[in-house]
Amino acid sequence: MAAAAGSGTSGGNGPRGHIAGSGRALAVLLVITGAAGLLAAWIITIDKFKLLENPNFVPGCSLNPVVSCGSVMKSEQASAFGFPNPMLGLVAYSVVICVGVSLLTGAGFPRWYWLTLNAGMLFGVGFCSWLQFQSFYRINALCLWCCLAWAATIIMFWYVTSFNVRNAFLPAPEWLKVFLAEFTWVVPTLHIGVIGMLILTRWWDFWTS
Repeated sequence: MAAAAGSGTSGGNGPRGHIAGSGRALAVLLVITGAAGLLAAWIITIDKFKLLENPNFVPGCSLNPVVSCGSVMKSEQASAFGFPNPMLGLVAYSVVICVGVSLLTGAGFPRWYWLTLNAGMLFGVGFCSWLQFQSFYRINALCLWCCLAWAATIIMFWYVTSFNVRNAFLPAPEWLKVFLAEFTWVVPTLHIGVIGMLILTRWWDFWTS
């Protein structure tokens, strides 16, 4: 997956000017992770509007005191920019799907486009990290659909970053390029694993009771 996702086609005179398309693996990965994030954002948005109509509405993913989507949706953090957070996801994940589909048709993009996409995903990962902290230590509840969106964002970010590193769009030492050519999957796996450990330890008494 890593090697295939990093292959690209290019033209022009050097990394700052060339046009790069991806291998099929990265394109499919963007479509799948974008679709997963879009699904999560769509369901959260629907449930959020149901909560606004009926404060007593209980989302289907509110399973217990910890896995309580309703608690997360009712929090101030759920509207960090003055509107429900998932509405931002509806736009962002749709863009990712469009990029993935374009790559599947053989499209290539210049360096600035790949870096802009990478920067947007970096913002997404940063925002997800803030939401994770708020969820774990301020709201004290988990939303399963949010977890799906977090995982999708983390995976797409690291694979696009890997692509940019290996195509010399981002400066990096040669050893890192070699490592990412075979083991890109290690980085998002570790990232998601750390989040999983935080969830496990944060509610250890609940999980083991």
